[in-house]
Amino acid sequence: MTPSPDILFRTLADPTRRAIFERLCRDGETTVGGLTEQAGVSQPVVSKHLGLLKEAGLVRGRVDGRQTHYSAQIGALSPLMEWTSQMTGFWESRFDNLENLLKRMDQ
Repeated sequence: MTPSPDILFRTLADPTRRAIFERLCRDGETTVGGLTEQAGVSQPVVSKHLGLLKEAGLVRGRVDGRQTHYSAQIGALSPLMEWTSQMTGFWESRFDNLENLLKRMDQ
């Protein structure tokens, strides 16, 4: 199931969760321990944030022995990309209309 933009925005609104997601996007797969080292919060806090990221479909865990390796699921951002594309079209149209109105007012 594809998460809604609301769920994705809500999940990524938290700066710690967003930083964890960005780190996984940038650096690739890692463990909770690896994420905790640079997160500035405790391991239980990182685990809680990872759980919420997993619920939103933004992160996936792969069990290897006693450790779970987490990776970003960048494709899960597609609803946000679609939404921003729609909003870009909307605002470009509004700005074009405003520009046309201003040109007519100057004549």
